[in-house]
Amino acid sequence: MALFLVATPIGNLEDLSPRAERILKEADAVAAEDTRHTGQLLARFGIKAKLISFHEQNEEKRLPEILELVRACHRNEFPVYAVPGPSAVLAALVTSGLPTNRFLFEGFLPKKPGKRRKRLEYLQELDATLVFFESPYRLAKFLEELKEALGDRQAAVARELTKKFEETRTGNLSALAEYYSAHPPKGEITVVVEGVQAEVAN
Repeated sequence: MALFLVATPIGNLEDLSPRAERILKEADAVAAEDTRHTGQLLARFGIKAKLISFHEQNEEKRLPEILELVRACHRNEFPVYAVPGPSAVLAALVTSGLPTNRFLFEGFLPKKPGKRRKRLEYLQELDATLVFFESPYRLAKFLEELKEALGDRQAAVARELTKKFEETRTGNLSALAEYYSAHPPKGEITVVVEGVQAEVAN
């Protein structure tokens, strides 16, 4: 018995690696964050494994359960293997044109104002490129918020990565906020922002 952590495509199903396809075909069961999307993937490649949901409507509960599964395998001396693959974080980072030598994946900022403010204050001082996830409905407001907290830094908005309408738009935060205020986006959004400049950090 072994646990394989398989990276699956973030949009384009053709991005599934041959190794990932083989592992999924050999698996007794597949636990997925989004069973609808994963079900389409398995059907596309003729994979018959049993599909198990990790509470796809409850992300806060799902992640600890996945981590506990991994830890349980280690505790019981079952091997755990990673099968690398597509990543929205890395795809957005490399298409942004911003430094890639050091970066921080922040994901979604906290929703509570106090925690959100403290997190942005912490990020102000980092000389690493910052990567965020954000809803398309809040994007323009979010870019304005980043400008106020971090300054009018260079940034990139990557939308619908690997999909038909993929787009990466670059500029400073104020210009991007203005653009997306006038052109509300659709789809999944990744925002990349330059870190604090060395002379500012010193």
